[in-house]
Amino acid sequence: MTHPEVQHLLDRSNRLGADPRNTNYAGGNTSCKATATDPVTNGDVELLWVKGSGGDLGTLKESGLAALRLDRMRALVDVYQGVDTEDDMVAAFDFCLHGKGGAAPSIDTAMHGLVDAAHVDHLHPDAGIAFATAADGEALTKECFGERVAWVPWRRPGFQLGLDIARIRREHPEAIGVILGGHGITAWGATSEECEAHSLEIIRWCQTYIDERGRPDPFGAVVHEPLEEVERRRRAAALFPLLRGLASTDKPQVGHFTDSHPVLDFLARERHPELAALGTSCPDHFLRTKVRPLVLDLPPDVPLDQTYERLRELHAAYRDDYRAYYERYADESSPAMRGADPAIVLVPGVGMFSFGKDKQTARVAAEFYTNAINVMRGAEAISTYQPIEEREKFRIEYWQLEEAKLQRMPKPKPLATRIAFVTGAGSGIGRAIAERLAAEGACVVVADLNAEAAATVAAEIGNADVAVPVTVDVTNEEQIDEALRQAVVAFGGVDLIVNNAGLSISKPLLETTLADWDLQHDVMARGSFLVSRAAARVLIEQELGGDIVYISSKNSVFAGPNNVAYSAAKADQAHQVRLLAAELGQFGVRVNGINPDGVVKGSGIFASGWGAQRAAVYGVPEEKLGEYYAQRTLLKKEVLPSHVAAAVFALVAGDLAQTTGLHVPVDSGVAAAFLR
Repeated sequence: MTHPEVQHLLDRSNRLGADPRNTNYAGGNTSCKATATDPVTNGDVELLWVKGSGGDLGTLKESGLAALRLDRMRALVDVYQGVDTEDDMVAAFDFCLHGKGGAAPSIDTAMHGLVDAAHVDHLHPDAGIAFATAADGEALTKECFGERVAWVPWRRPGFQLGLDIARIRREHPEAIGVILGGHGITAWGATSEECEAHSLEIIRWCQTYIDERGRPDPFGAVVHEPLEEVERRRRAAALFPLLRGLASTDKPQVGHFTDSHPVLDFLARERHPELAALGTSCPDHFLRTKVRPLVLDLPPDVPLDQTYERLRELHAAYRDDYRAYYERYADESSPAMRGADPAIVLVPGVGMFSFGKDKQTARVAAEFYTNAINVMRGAEAISTYQPIEEREKFRIEYWQLEEAKLQRMPKPKPLATRIAFVTGAGSGIGRAIAERLAAEGACVVVADLNAEAAATVAAEIGNADVAVPVTVDVTNEEQIDEALRQAVVAFGGVDLIVNNAGLSISKPLLETTLADWDLQHDVMARGSFLVSRAAARVLIEQELGGDIVYISSKNSVFAGPNNVAYSAAKADQAHQVRLLAAELGQFGVRVNGINPDGVVKGSGIFASGWGAQRAAVYGVPEEKLGEYYAQRTLLKKEVLPSHVAAAVFALVAGDLAQTTGLHVPVDSGVAAAFLR
């Protein structure tokens, strides 16, 4: 049963974390202290419950808390030997844990355990960090709060910071909390309700001070008006593949695009280059955004080819600067450099491009840089923005504790960082492929003519960090181009193309109309060509290689009865595989095909009348068609959508990295369709 005070803690945490004005995603931590029964002695024991490493306040559950014995936690004061032993103190927290389970104690545990208050909040509100990063933050804190809130000069998170705050709490009993220089705020209270009220009071007073006394245009005059929305999105789609390729120089990345008002306004103003160059301050910010972004120094109306050239130049310079930053501060104990590519790219008039190991990481990086913009705006409105020194940023970015945290992360799934575009994914084989690729770590664009079906499949796969729907008629060139633009803006590019959209009309030759012929060739032969062509432009621009997979058919090589239009269209697709494999290999793009037998169960094609037509051809009841197909195979087993999806995964997951131009039969063994 959850302790009542712990439930209060969770409720408070969820409320605070639900409002981005209070703290950023996964930022800050909260705690409570209370007496519980020790199951060993059956006596009372004082415990500290504190949000552990990782997780988010807005969604915090009891499993995300670390529970520690307060007597052992406080006894660490007697063995602490100074700031040079901070890492040892974090390791010592493990010896203070009470019971099994729960989260690993974070670096901020001392802040909560040593402060003499039943409830403690440590948050990263934009308004509070604006005070924390103002050049005269201490004086501003005094002016705004008097004795009610104290100032703590910058100190790296750790045991000493906990001691500093605990001392202020003792020496200033009238204080409800502190502003932590360069960092954030900490507040406390005798009850959960009082602690939450104190946190909100500090945030509110900071914001009110900025609103009432701050300069109206802290970023200066407007010099570049944002492009109109449609043109802005087109420009973003044109730039994103290049940017993603550059940002993936050291390791593959997924992208996120942000053109919110705070971002566009910042980039429209004359002072954004100098402020961006100062970098972010709060550790939560720069750990996710790197010390500073890459900023394009061209107006938004410059021709694309010139913009591409300049971005390449700036990227090379950024990598040189980052390597120099690492070499300035690294010593023999520092972890290896993790990569010199930017996490944030700012393009005036267009917006912000952010990158990470998955879509969520990229999106959160953008949220953190938006927080940083808000911080800079607030600090410049009331003072001068002055983030912590670069050396301090390096100490945190390449902290051994941060490295250990990264090493604890689970191993990435096979398709992590890869972006799949699957046509005909609203049902049947396409749906199974989309689901399998997402399950293996890919971001998936669910493309289908049926908008409702595409939206349903995408929603069932996951949120927009995992899957997005697009509506597209693959016979329409403009719709395909727009669908690829949407995919690029959603995830930064595309890596895996699955040409699956199809239909079939089963008729004898003499009954096959020109309309029957044209429809099937338009959807499968023409549609695959158009999708592959549009996708190839993105793949080539990214310079990351990629895969194009055609879901063809055993009918591309098997001469079945009453099927001339469908089989001819599938044969066209089969030869496109060979042609494109030969042409795109120079760009590292592999093109392969899959030849399934009739997939009856779960198939959109068979459900739309094709099954009844084929059953009539073979003289079996429609409900027995799958069994009929199975019995004519060597393995005597029916082919399911999941079998085709498994073949797609096998082709794109990496073990067949040297394979291109191949057709993989997924037909349980149809001897007449053996490839020769």
